Amino acid sequence: MGDALAHSVMPGIVIALILGINIWFSALPAAIGVALLIGLIVRRTGIREDTTIGIIFAGMFAFGLVLIKSIGGIPIKIEDILLGQILGVSLNDVYVTISLGVAVIITLFLFYKELVFTSFDPVGATIVGIRRGRIDTILLALLSIVIVISIQLAGIVLVMGMLVTPAATAYLLVQKFKSMMILGSILGATSAIVGLYLSFHFNMPTGPTMALIATAFFAVTASTRKRLV
Repeated sequence: MGDALAHSVMPGIVIALILGINIWFSALPAAIGVALLIGLIVRRTGIREDTTIGIIFAGMFAFGLVLIKSIGGIPIKIEDILLGQILGVSLNDVYVTISLGVAVIITLFLFYKELVFTSFDPVGATIVGIRRGRIDTILLALLSIVIVISIQLAGIVLVMGMLVTPAATAYLLVQKFKSMMILGSILGATSAIVGLYLSFHFNMPTGPTMALIATAFFAVTASTRKRLV
C-alpha cells in the first residue's frame, strides 16, 4: 500500500507544478483519494487487494508520466520527482512537515490500541466493536501524510525504502511493538540526517544516499542479529 500511494501521487505532484502551487495542496488529497479508491474497488469488485494496488499503482504512475511529457514548461526534472530534491524544500515546507509530523504522532498515540488490534486481528477487532472502516481510514490517511512528507527528500521511487527498511531493522533488534515503532523512527531519522550530510560533503544525490544509509543499518543488523529488548 505504501509503495502504491507513493507512486500514485505523481499526477498530483505534476499538477501542482503545472499550476505553480505547493505540492501539499494536490499530492496529499491524491494520496488519500487513492487509498480510499483502493478500498472501494476491493469492496465493490471482490478483486484481491494486492491486485487492485497493482492496477492503481501502474495506472496513476503512468498518468503522471504522460502529463509530464504532454505538458511543457514544468520547472523540475523528472529525476527530482523520482529520486527527491532537497533544494526544492522551502522554509514553509519545513514548518508544514513539523506540524504534520506532530499531528501524526498525536494520532498514533490516541488510536494506538485500535490501530494495532485492527492490523493484527481484524476479525477480533470487529467482534469487540471497533469500527474497522474508520480505523483503516485513519491508518491510510496517516500513511498518505508520511509519504507526501518524505517525497520531496527521498523521491517517489525511494520513499518506500525509508518507510520499510528502518522498521525492518528495528524488528531485528527488539521484540515489543512499541519499542519497534520508537526505534524504527530513530533509525529512519538518523538515516535521513547522516545521508543528508554525506550527500552534501561528497556531492551525492540526497534521496539515494539516505536510502543507502538505511540499508547499511539493516545489513549490519542482519549480519549481527541480536534482540535487545
